[in-house]
Amino acid sequence: MPQVTLSEETVERLDSLQTEDESYDELVEELLNIYEAEELTMFRSGDG
Repeated sequence: MPQVTLSEETVERLDSLQTEDESYDELVEELLNIYEAEELTMFRSGDG
């Protein structure tokens, strides 16, 4: 599995977004899903 090194600021930001029992993996997956959904929305809005 790849290793990722995060700055202290990034860890603090992730901690502020994390729910009580949510792992970092779950949080990052959720953030990526949101990013992909927004990217898809922006792409589709440009088709008009």
